[in-house]
Amino acid sequence: MGIPLALAGAVFMSLGAQYQHRGVEKVERITGVEGTTGLSSAQLKALLTRPSWLIGTLMLGLAIVCQLSAIAIAPLIVVQPLGAVALVVTTLLNARISGHSPTRQSLIAIAACIGGIFLFVSLAALYATERPIRDQDLFMILTILLLVIIVFGAGWLILRHRMRAMFYVTGAGVLYGFVATLAKAVISRIQAQNFDWLTVACLIALIAAATVGAYFVQTAYSSGPPDLVIAGLTVIDPIVAVLIGALVLGEADAAPVWVLIMFVVAGAIAVWGVFGLARYHPQVLSESQELGITRGSGPAPGADSPGAEPAQRGEARTQRGPDDGDAPLGT
Repeated sequence: MGIPLALAGAVFMSLGAQYQHRGVEKVERITGVEGTTGLSSAQLKALLTRPSWLIGTLMLGLAIVCQLSAIAIAPLIVVQPLGAVALVVTTLLNARISGHSPTRQSLIAIAACIGGIFLFVSLAALYATERPIRDQDLFMILTILLLVIIVFGAGWLILRHRMRAMFYVTGAGVLYGFVATLAKAVISRIQAQNFDWLTVACLIALIAAATVGAYFVQTAYSSGPPDLVIAGLTVIDPIVAVLIGALVLGEADAAPVWVLIMFVVAGAIAVWGVFGLARYHPQVLSESQELGITRGSGPAPGADSPGAEPAQRGEARTQRGPDDGDAPLGT
């Protein structure tokens, strides 16, 4: 039952990503301000008035319910990577909506993401084991999470004007990996009727990580296409969750050495696919050409100042076609 629940969650995730991406772009057009360095409080409030964003949030909520139900009845490292199915659905939807058909290089990157993750799942399904989560395991997870939040928070404060989609996608993926693990821990302790102060601390940490991760996701929608965001989440999230499950919770203790090596190989292939998609995604390349930007080389000659780029990008978005508001996907 855990596997079909995880697959249903993946479908809801892909639909939610498309609707939320539409809402973020709409708010950017209305406010006339790019959100690539972080959405402002005014933009966050405006999102609450966009029907498309609210529909996307509802679908992501359903995805979370499916995911939590899956990890409650199956090992974390089996069901968590199945979210990669969302990448396939999101890629097809975004190609239809944006008119940017996948290129050969982007398809290779997507295949690497999905192939690496499903190799992960196949091995995990054969060798994953579960044991009760101990208090010292939770202390270790909470300590690592605190360090992760400090690192990403400092990076955002210091370098946010230079960050692009991959920073936010990576940050969200890492944080959501901790969210999945903490959710598994909280559910297990509640099932065991062990709702103590440590369970409350895990619940607070879960909410904090989910909130920061959600902010990173919304900002990533402002600086990258939705299937790139989903690619990062469905690869980085399960890899982090699997690492925690294997190294801290001992879910891979029964796996032989060659399986652990294959875990590393599969993870490396999937991560390579994410960075390949960030580099060769047709929508990213198209926006770069509209702005006269050579990929990886910064603004084109003739740009008056670094501050001119966001405005130009906004103009390029606006010129793509008439504002279709919050029409249903595919129309």
